[in-house]
Amino acid sequence: MPNNSEIIIVEDDKPLLNSVVKYLTLDGYQVTGVSSAHEFYQQIFTKPYAVAILDVGLPDQSGLVLTEYVRKNTEMRIIMFTACVTIDDQLAGHQAGADIYLVKPVDFRQLSASIATLLSRLAPPSIPLRFAREMLQPAPSSWRLISLQWMLQTPMGVSIKLTTKEFDFITLLVTNPKAIVARPELLAKLGYLNNESGNHSLQSLINRLRHKIESHNIPSPIQTSHAVGYIFLADIIVD
Repeated sequence: MPNNSEIIIVEDDKPLLNSVVKYLTLDGYQVTGVSSAHEFYQQIFTKPYAVAILDVGLPDQSGLVLTEYVRKNTEMRIIMFTACVTIDDQLAGHQAGADIYLVKPVDFRQLSASIATLLSRLAPPSIPLRFAREMLQPAPSSWRLISLQWMLQTPMGVSIKLTTKEFDFITLLVTNPKAIVARPELLAKLGYLNNESGNHSLQSLINRLRHKIESHNIPSPIQTSHAVGYIFLADIIVD
């Protein structure tokens, strides 16, 4: 059924992503396909989407976190699909905000029918509220790094206490705002060896820091650039 509404799908399995995009395009939908949370955040601030199709297992951020962000900040409807088949997994998806939960392997006909159902009862698509505010005023609330207190403060005013390594890591990322910092540079400046052990220590540091942030129901702005490094994908003020 042809439809002019924009759809975005995020799926890190490239063959599956390409197949879904091709099928839905042939079915008459306008589809944007991305393979990471990083790309997803970049895309949804460029134009309004009506439906987001989200995979749970992404390389840089859980699809559940993306779902919570979409539900709280946009009018998009959400279809989630994953290889997880337990009732608990499905409940977690619905509690995060998913409208429809599909289990892989996904039947493309069922996916298309699900999209049609959501579009039939959808309000006009919109861009995230933060982007709308940016069009009206120069600077929304930013993240803040409070150096003397080793504290990261969210735009909503939540303060997150950082360890020495976490503070040094954030400092390295925000020295060049919204620029990718290469993994070897991070390893060297944080005092880790560029080997399996050092890479494991760096990844553990990042995972702990993301968990600290996401435990406050806030999407982590720390994003992975696959095989390159990391980026702090948000405005931040350093005090």
